[in-house]
Amino acid sequence: MPDGVVTPDVCTPHSQLILRTAQPMDKDSPLETRVSRRKVLIAGTVSAAAGALPAMATLAHEATSPAEARPVVKSKVTFEVNGSARSLDLDTRTTLLDALREHLHLTGTKKGCDHGQCGACTVIVDGRRINSCLTLAVMHEGSRVTTIEGLGTPERLHPMQAAFVKHDGYQCGYCTPGQICSAVAMLEEVKAGIPSHVTGDLTARSKLSASEVRERMSGNICRCGAYSNILDAIDEVAGGLA
Repeated sequence: MPDGVVTPDVCTPHSQLILRTAQPMDKDSPLETRVSRRKVLIAGTVSAAAGALPAMATLAHEATSPAEARPVVKSKVTFEVNGSARSLDLDTRTTLLDALREHLHLTGTKKGCDHGQCGACTVIVDGRRINSCLTLAVMHEGSRVTTIEGLGTPERLHPMQAAFVKHDGYQCGYCTPGQICSAVAMLEEVKAGIPSHVTGDLTARSKLSASEVRERMSGNICRCGAYSNILDAIDEVAGGLA
């Protein structure tokens, strides 16, 4: 073998790569040291593994070590919920949805996707419908919040609630509280002249048509597919669609 050829070898017990210079030998000698691709790959793998071990040990130690306790930041928030003043001392990360369900026990408002995509958590805040899972409770200091419980009671239903019952605007009922709150606030938006994506003339007064209702209610998903019955319920409360 030519002089100066570097061959890998692994020494024990530390499995560290040692590079040595092979001594020239007779090619016919059975003791001749040869460098193969397999040996080079094995040596490189061992070297890389040996270098990664300290970092892996550090990560394993951090993963098994107890997390440092951090104090929970709380804040007092006062708002009006269904006509009653309520005060809560909340973790500042608490969503309005969790404040209503877990702290005020108003479980009519549902947690669906928890990403603002299904509308099951819709409530009315200061006259406008919002997804309560996407807003923090502390952001609504002094606000007026209306949930499905505040619209009506079993003995005295809100007209929209009664229309949903009459037209069978639900099946499983999970999305129904959000659908009803959204429909009530949507009709107020139309009365206020707020246009939608399908409004043809932005300067004219909005007319409530079936396409307008479908567009304005598109943020409230009914996985049971009761959309036609929901449309009928809204039609009745609105006094007829254009």
